[in-house]
Amino acid sequence: MPGQTEPPGRFGRSGRPKSSGCSGWSGWLGRSGRFGPSARSGQLGRTQPGQPGRSRRAARTGWAVVVGAVLLCAAAGGASAGLHGADVRRGPVPGLAQEHARVGAEVRVTSDPRPARPGVRGSHSTPATLLINADITEVAAPDGRRTRVRTPVLLIMVSPGDDRAAWQGLLPSTRLRVDGRLSPPAHQGERLAAVLRVESEGPPRITGNPTAVQRAAGSLRSGLREATDGLDADARALLPGLVVGDTSRVPPDLHDAFRATDLTHLLAVSGANLSILLFLLIGPPGSALHSERRGLAPKLGISLRGTALLGGAVTLAFIVVCRPEPSVLRAAACGLITLLAIGTGRRRSLIPALAAAVVLLVLYDPWLARSYGFLLSVLATGALLTLAPRWSAALQRRGMPGRLAEVLAAAAAAQAVCAPVVVVLASRISLVAIPCNLLAEFAVAPATVLGFAALAVAPAAPPVAELLARIAGWPAGWIAWVARTGADLPGAEAPWPGGWAGAALLAGLTVLAVLLAPRFARHPWLCAAAALLLVLVVVRPAPLARVVTGWPPPGWAFALCDVGQGDAMVLAAGEGTGVVVDAGPDPRSVDRCLRDLGVTRVPLVVLTHFHADHVRGLSGVLRGRAVGAIQTTSLDEPPEQAAFVRRTAAEARVGTVRAAPGERRRAGPVEWQVLWPRAGPGGVAAVKGGGGPNDSSVTLYVKAAGGLTLLLLGDLEPPAQRGLLHGPAELPRVDVLKVAHHGSAFQDTGLLDRVRPRLALISCGADNPYGHPSPRTVDALRAAGARVLRTDTDGAVAVTGAGRELRAVGRS
Repeated sequence: MPGQTEPPGRFGRSGRPKSSGCSGWSGWLGRSGRFGPSARSGQLGRTQPGQPGRSRRAARTGWAVVVGAVLLCAAAGGASAGLHGADVRRGPVPGLAQEHARVGAEVRVTSDPRPARPGVRGSHSTPATLLINADITEVAAPDGRRTRVRTPVLLIMVSPGDDRAAWQGLLPSTRLRVDGRLSPPAHQGERLAAVLRVESEGPPRITGNPTAVQRAAGSLRSGLREATDGLDADARALLPGLVVGDTSRVPPDLHDAFRATDLTHLLAVSGANLSILLFLLIGPPGSALHSERRGLAPKLGISLRGTALLGGAVTLAFIVVCRPEPSVLRAAACGLITLLAIGTGRRRSLIPALAAAVVLLVLYDPWLARSYGFLLSVLATGALLTLAPRWSAALQRRGMPGRLAEVLAAAAAAQAVCAPVVVVLASRISLVAIPCNLLAEFAVAPATVLGFAALAVAPAAPPVAELLARIAGWPAGWIAWVARTGADLPGAEAPWPGGWAGAALLAGLTVLAVLLAPRFARHPWLCAAAALLLVLVVVRPAPLARVVTGWPPPGWAFALCDVGQGDAMVLAAGEGTGVVVDAGPDPRSVDRCLRDLGVTRVPLVVLTHFHADHVRGLSGVLRGRAVGAIQTTSLDEPPEQAAFVRRTAAEARVGTVRAAPGERRRAGPVEWQVLWPRAGPGGVAAVKGGGGPNDSSVTLYVKAAGGLTLLLLGDLEPPAQRGLLHGPAELPRVDVLKVAHHGSAFQDTGLLDRVRPRLALISCGADNPYGHPSPRTVDALRAAGARVLRTDTDGAVAVTGAGRELRAVGRS
């Protein structure tokens, strides 16, 4: 194919393929979308002059072939799905799972162990848990009968403790003997036949070592992890994810930032990684079939067909090292089909290559048809092959530089087709996805190339691998910074109706926007106004947000944050300053509340007690703020949550202190006194004897700006509430009562009668499983003359004024 020119727009000046998956191969096509000259003679229904009858017969024959191929694929797909479904239902395991039977089993590991995301369940955090996909090869029922099977299950290892490293180090193809209890999968129609909760003590009981291939792949992956040990936290967590999809070190807050900015595709190995490897092997895509082609292969004297075979070997090794995730399989299938085209000299378009890859993969593994990850991968690749080139050309016609037009068109096209599917999963849209993808795009190639180099040399030269990883840590750190910065913007995400109805609505609006875009482009001032409006929505400057939303109200003195089933409160202590009482269960929720309130300095964080729904969001309070100290109760229960607070404070270099009975403090216009727990009989000693963490809650009597008085009860139970009534000083009436324990039914009516609040605030989550707040408690508060506001129906609540001027504004 001498004389064929490289098509513009496939590779930028950096030489990196712009897009992922099959799109990374789009440059190997000529301008017509095929290898070499246009193959128009193969088009169906093309009329040949002077031969109308033959053309019609050819068209009918062509359409018959198409229909037959579709029917054949449908039949093959149905047969494959039936066979795979039979594998799930075959044998005794599904029946034993319905009975929740305790069994012994021989299993073969089929995935890398992955930690489950920590969560909050009531007052406790969920225990550390590892998830492992496996096939049961032999099961021993409770009656002792043993059966040879091949049944896919999910292993759940709860609290592996000191043996966690041994369990996390398991490689695919390892054989184990485990004991545990079976249960049905969470959803019907999954590829899993059951969930097996492992009850075996100690390290895993290995009965068969992994294969040599998996050992080699595991050695490469562990070598990359060791090479990144000396990097900053974000780069150390992110680089293995970028290169081989190893996200075991990615903390929840960084994962949340990637999700908020729609950058999660960077944490899952995609076709872009494979494209970069093959680019290094073959050279610029336009020269793939040329005699003057570049890359490593021609320099090593490898023929065109040898290059295709070597590329195939690289692709298979890529699958093993990066694991057969949906995006990896799709990218590899596209790559292998295109390499076959290069090796045989046949002309093929990439759209048929993508279609063939999807068909073959779904026939091989029908469960991929139900994988959202696979769907998103295919949609993004299709958009990059079809929409992105047209949009890029349109932008260039309007004067945008070529490289910028290509990257912008790619990001916009992928976002346009994937956003409706994301809405189905998350009921939200990201308003910063396109700019964040643009900013991260330029760092992905160097981080990936250097990361692969570190991966390759780690077994032979660890110091060289560490040097390469240190250099790769710079672009990886940039990507993490982009994700965190974008996610921290007040308007980074916007709620959207979930489900397929919300997806259809978003898809319709997207199509409408695309159709109207050319008309808008004729009016630059209109485009500038729309861009400015989007920036204002995302940045939400505090003065403008206050004017538009009315939140927070001017002169607010106290705010009860909406953090779901938990507590988080803020006392205004000056411009941009607030004393935080409790942190809720979720870092993102309390962080968002503080950002909306404009709080950047926190002289003191008071954690009333160590239950998870009051302390687990502490990192959100500390994020990006100057924090003076953290004050806690004197009872370290539950011990794991107390340890979490100390560890989080130490990582942020913030000191911790104990609340002293009767102590008084002041911050700006706010002053408060610790009323509980008290020392001596009836105080801390009584709490330790039986009150537990709730009755050790730090209880504050507060005088806020403007003379506002508040009583913050934490989660005190009736015995401790009665103890407050018999204190050394009589409790006065207050303007605001933060109702104890999320408005549970366990309240002391004597305390309510004594303080007689004008405003009663209850922090509870919508549809919580505890029935909070209790209707009896709400009725008692109203009978005492209080106006009741609750976060599950009124949202966050801000309080202004005092006495007769007392006002409460809910943000529902």
